[in-house]
Amino acid sequence: MSDGAALLSEVEAFHRRFNVFPLEAAYVAVVLWDAHAHLLDCFDATPRLAFLSPEPASGKSRALEIVETLVPYPMVAVNASASALFRAVSGLSARPTILFDEIDTVFGPKAGENEQLRGFLNAGHRRSGVMYRCVGDGANQQVQEFPSFCAVAVAGLGSLPDTILTRSVIIRMRRRARNERVEPFRQRVHEGEGHALRDRLAAWADSVRDRVEGAFPHMPEGVTDRPADVWEALLAVADAAGGDWPKRAREACVELVNAAKVDDKGSLGIRLLTDLRDQVFNGIDRLPTVAVLDRLHSLEEAPWADMAGKPLDARGLSRMLREYMTGDNTPITARNIKAGGNVMKGYYATDLHDAWQRYCPPPSENPLLPLPPLPRRSGALIR
Repeated sequence: MSDGAALLSEVEAFHRRFNVFPLEAAYVAVVLWDAHAHLLDCFDATPRLAFLSPEPASGKSRALEIVETLVPYPMVAVNASASALFRAVSGLSARPTILFDEIDTVFGPKAGENEQLRGFLNAGHRRSGVMYRCVGDGANQQVQEFPSFCAVAVAGLGSLPDTILTRSVIIRMRRRARNERVEPFRQRVHEGEGHALRDRLAAWADSVRDRVEGAFPHMPEGVTDRPADVWEALLAVADAAGGDWPKRAREACVELVNAAKVDDKGSLGIRLLTDLRDQVFNGIDRLPTVAVLDRLHSLEEAPWADMAGKPLDARGLSRMLREYMTGDNTPITARNIKAGGNVMKGYYATDLHDAWQRYCPPPSENPLLPLPPLPRRSGALIR
């Protein structure tokens, strides 16, 4: 058996020659992802690897190029359809590792929803994932299932649908600073070096397959649910490699999972609940709807002042909050609030508390002070 720890270190050094990642943890995660692709049949789930950036020329495509040299049966896809991908996964003699560049052209703001491709990427995250299609001629159609389980790495501008992000190890790429240097990648020269490492990874993977299959690696404290699914395969690879990789892998896991929590605003509904808790109510037990909306609109980095060209209004607020339940399992709705002799519709913190507990991330250790009282309206001071 080859020295797995030393081999992974060589793969890391190969990445470092051509890639500048934003965090040390990113190198660890990408190397483990490269190796896990050679052991895919040992796992119940495979994480997506997502190289994302806000601007072009941030090294995303180069990162995919280096990954391409190291993984088994790479299939480079740009703007490929879901049908082409799931037929490739189910029809080729060997399961491909799909590398999808320019994913923003598929899921970007001008590209539509692309539900079929989203479904393929979501279903293929798990070994049991399949796509169902009707196959046949004319009236002789039969439903056939196509396996979609495969390793997928993507690169693109902006972000991805939440259902894909939560199944991904996310590397937030950025343009190199002037003092950051990389070796120019020359395919004719360097591809062979990557392939040599790939072949060694494949041989090492065969030697540890029995140890990895069925393994349930110890998860760092606080890493549960979907993040645990994402990292289970990578930690299993690190444990099989030994050396300092198990320690580095778990440190990288915690760092990248926490970074994803900071970056992830969740759904728009969770963003609304969190802003209501931390920025609007923040210790106040009730507020009229007009006060809630004024405070939401005043949040500079929030979307509430410009929702498709219009500010969030009372009807939109009501529609969003009705999706969540109070502690009594009834929809959150506006109720009467007495203010200065007037009765106004508004919201109570007690109605929101159960949703805050269930959906929102833990509150900041240094919560913001409540916003100052709003000016008088119709002779009543809104508090």
